Amino acid sequence: MTLIVPLETSPDFEPRNVSAPPDRVLAGSPVCKAWDLDTSKDGLVRTGIFTGSEGTNKSIKGEKFEFCHIVEGVVEITEDGGAPTVFRAGDSFVMKPGFVGQWRTIEPCKKIFVIVE
Repeated sequence: MTLIVPLETSPDFEPRNVSAPPDRVLAGSPVCKAWDLDTSKDGLVRTGIFTGSEGTNKSIKGEKFEFCHIVEGVVEITEDGGAPTVFRAGDSFVMKPGFVGQWRTIEPCKKIFVIVE
């Protein structure tokens, strides 16, 4: 057993559909998929790959903490009451618990994520 997990950005297995529910889609018809690459023993930490097509949806983190590293594409994230921030391939950011806002995919994106419940 190894405690190092390589993060393959083009997994060779089927993803989960993680598209936003219809009531959270604000523009377009974004299609989102996720490949879970690693999960902690207690299930509270998940690491994987996410892809999303163009569109805008309401993002509500609840109690989740999420680290993101954009591998491909361009996204714009706007916290409710705040100014939009654009992230491109090579950029990283954190969405903290309690975040509520909009996630707009400008160009199809791929990101590495780490989610802590």
